[in-house]
Parts: sequence; structure tokens; C-alpha cells
Amino acid sequence: MASVELKDLSVNDLIERIEELEVKQEKLILSHKVTQLENPLQIRSGRKELARLKTQLRKRELEA
Repeated sequence: MASVELKDLSVNDLIERIEELEVKQEKLILSHKVTQLENPLQIRSGRKELARLKTQLRKRELEA
């Protein structure tokens, strides 16, 4: 997701996306521990996307 798209999201949308990605990330990690993923780089990209969302949310908290 591009930073331009992140700026268009509301705070509630950011929180929802963060919660969804956290659940998805936990499932990916668990499934990777049980059986190897076809593309283990999904874990890394999910972690980076989660960091982007949290950064944008924190930036908005500091601006308010």
C-alpha cells in the first residue's frame, strides 16, 4: 500500500487494518512453524506493512 493511500484512510480504518494484519500475521507465522510456507517472504512483507500502518497512526496521534 502506497503512502498516498495511507493518508486517505481515517483513523478508524487504520486501526481496523492494523488489527486485520496482526491476525493475518499470527496465522502466517503459525502455519510457517507447522509446515513451511510456499513464500516465506510473506511474513516479512506483512511485518513491514504493519509497521507502515502503525507509523501513520502514531504520526496522526502526535499531530492531534
